[in-house]
Amino acid sequence: MATIEEITDNNFNQNVIEKKGVIVVDFWAQWCGPCRKMTPLLEQIQVEFKDDIKIYKIDADKNINSAKEYGISSLPSVLIFKDGELKEIMVGLMQKSAIVSNIKKYLA
Repeated sequence: MATIEEITDNNFNQNVIEKKGVIVVDFWAQWCGPCRKMTPLLEQIQVEFKDDIKIYKIDADKNINSAKEYGISSLPSVLIFKDGELKEIMVGLMQKSAIVSNIKKYLA
């Protein structure tokens, strides 16, 4: 299983905004039950897509600036970026198939 790398306010731009390709960012929190259920789904997706996408997690409680910048008010919130541009926001616990189909739209 792939471990999803954790990012912070300090390296968000460097890892997400300045990168080419499809980047998926999972805004989560330690206390959030649905967030904990989302993690293994995202780990499976990272394995399946290997080098086509990169998935990061960011703790919304500890990284207030990024959470504010993207208007995160519900967790989990999964954001899809392509070439540094925000393309999609998915809120709440989602089916793996729904996450995958949203990601695939930006891989073409």
